[in-house]
Amino acid sequence: MTELVHYEVTDAVGTITLDSPHNRNALSQQLVRELFDHLDTAAADASVVVVIRSADRVFCSGADLSEAGSQGMEEGARSMVEMQRRIVAHPKPVVTRIAGPVRAGGLGIVAASDVAICADDVTFAFTESRLGLAPAVISLTVLPRLTARAASDTFLSGRTFDAAEAAAMGLVTRAVPAGELDAVVADMCDELTQAHPQGLRETKALLSAPLLERIDAGAQDMATLSARLFGSEAAKEAMAAFLSRSRRPRG
Repeated sequence: MTELVHYEVTDAVGTITLDSPHNRNALSQQLVRELFDHLDTAAADASVVVVIRSADRVFCSGADLSEAGSQGMEEGARSMVEMQRRIVAHPKPVVTRIAGPVRAGGLGIVAASDVAICADDVTFAFTESRLGLAPAVISLTVLPRLTARAASDTFLSGRTFDAAEAAAMGLVTRAVPAGELDAVVADMCDELTQAHPQGLRETKALLSAPLLERIDAGAQDMATLSARLFGSEAAKEAMAAFLSRSRRPRG
């Protein structure tokens, strides 16, 4: 089985790379399982900072809709909760490098990260409402990052918005020119590695405590809501139509 997520350590930075181009880094069971494994490895090794990035230009297209009908709905939702929790609870700072589009469930990774830096040509969208769904599970980490007005606007409409708007609403830490993205991420990692490991660990725990409390309090309700919506006939029809359009040859 081809590995979908890679991990390497260079200069005290552990880099987790999403590399599933066939489905635009959708959060398939395999990808999420490998992401968990690499997060665990990073927690135990000599790295000081963890970077999550994509190998291709798409960062993450969200849940793998092709698996939505083949796995237990609630099991898949719980995996999404656990993905966010592992990033938030990770003992090391997690920096997300975003060089391409992020949709739906992929925004859970962005919101759960301690620092999120994106190129200025990246686009974002909470597409769930257009598929008969709601951003239930990822709301656990996304809502604390956004103003209430920004959440209502982007969640309800499902519209696409740009990097500058994402930074203004607090979804990402910073939007930078695409050509400067790697340098800015490297500078951020260098700044973090200057801190004492105990200082990083304890400060992250302090900052993460309210978000972890929110995740743990709402996990079951949001997983149940997500499973109910994914299992509904309305959502199944909308997802089938979306998959049909996405597979249609272009040109």
